[in-house]
Amino acid sequence: MTRLKDLLPTLLVATLAAAFGVALLQITGILTAVITSENGLAESGTVQLMLGLVAGVFITIAVYVSAVVTGNTVATVVAGRTRLIALLRLIGSSAGAQRAAIAREGLLVGLAGAVLGALVGSAAAWGIAEIGMAQGSIPRVTYSLVDPLLLVPMVAVALTTWLAAWTGSRRVLAVRPAQALGNATEADFDEVSSRRGRAVAAWILGVLGAGLLVLGVVVGLVRPEGVLIGLLGGILSFTAIVLAAHRVMPPVLRVVGRLFGDRPAARLAAENAVRHPERSSRMTIGLVIGVTLVTTFAVTMETYRHMLLIATDDQPELQDALGPVIDGTVAVFSTLIGFSAVIAAVGLVNTLSISVMQRTRELGLLRALGFDRRQIRVMVLVEAAALTVAATLTGLVLGIAYGWVGAQSILGSVGSGPGIVAPVIPWPIVAIVVGAAALLTLAASVAPMRRAARVSPVVALAVD
Repeated sequence: MTRLKDLLPTLLVATLAAAFGVALLQITGILTAVITSENGLAESGTVQLMLGLVAGVFITIAVYVSAVVTGNTVATVVAGRTRLIALLRLIGSSAGAQRAAIAREGLLVGLAGAVLGALVGSAAAWGIAEIGMAQGSIPRVTYSLVDPLLLVPMVAVALTTWLAAWTGSRRVLAVRPAQALGNATEADFDEVSSRRGRAVAAWILGVLGAGLLVLGVVVGLVRPEGVLIGLLGGILSFTAIVLAAHRVMPPVLRVVGRLFGDRPAARLAAENAVRHPERSSRMTIGLVIGVTLVTTFAVTMETYRHMLLIATDDQPELQDALGPVIDGTVAVFSTLIGFSAVIAAVGLVNTLSISVMQRTRELGLLRALGFDRRQIRVMVLVEAAALTVAATLTGLVLGIAYGWVGAQSILGSVGSGPGIVAPVIPWPIVAIVVGAAALLTLAASVAPMRRAARVSPVVALAVD
């Protein structure tokens, strides 16, 4: 039976994902009402189409992010319960039955999160709209918060949480009853590297994803629906990165870790990434998702603004009318994108905390070998710092690429067609992203560092 505290992170992720999707649909409906009430924009089907496409894209992203984070969370929890699962296998329980139980829990948590998220998202949309109207940022219009379309993100979140729990629990199938008699650990780098299935799947998805990204840009020169092709390409290519993370990220983390010096704690932190690649990749991918999301959105919106102004360069009246709409859209979506960033942040904090709790024996052995509390804290902090640097650089590169593809595929055909333009990178936002990633990782490391430093060698070595 899964403990309640193991379910709370998944419930939080599902709630945030549903809240994001519901709030985005509500805000899109309100913005559409505002646009149709503005003189000169009531007949602008293009702007409304853009809003609908952008909303659909971000809802899909939110659901996808929640699925990846939920899968990582469940995998982390299952990895820490390997010996308990093995004991249950030893006394007659089947792996299929245990995995099905985890999947059922995922479905129940997904349903609860969908309902809570719908309430939170609707309340957030109402609050944002009322504040905007009270301040005069947007005109007061009549709108409704009841829409059957809201069931789409709710059902999507419930189903993806269920499927993510099922996928994340696949480790159960690899647990042998004999592991109940010994110390069960995660797979090492050589064992993980020998698994060819994930590598082949990553290559296939990566090639397909890259091809669809290019196709999305090409189609975007004719029709704004090219963004849907680009979205599929982004999902497939990022899934390839997730699948290959356990092979790619550990060596990167080791190289980055060496930049922190040759002290024993720093060297051990660098090597830990390679010794347990699955654990390292689970922690890293959460931050990669967060940085990629924020950077993608920032680059998309800045390029979106630039391309839209180019497309309406010969229509100053339309530019004057579009200016406030663009600013309002950017402000609203800037607020809403925080939901997805928080989802990824929850994944990072959860996996880092659970990881330290599951390493009691390892930390206790280090204490018994002579490591003092300060060295233990330094080791955990260096691991987190190396994770931050590697994940942030990866996320920035991916975010710039995805952001440009998104803007290009949705706006390449607007008006007379601005054609291919260079991505517009908002450097202040990039600086904020880097700083926020560093602060998030430091904040996420505080509790694990304290917990690790309190480990007693005698107690740790006695842990089953």
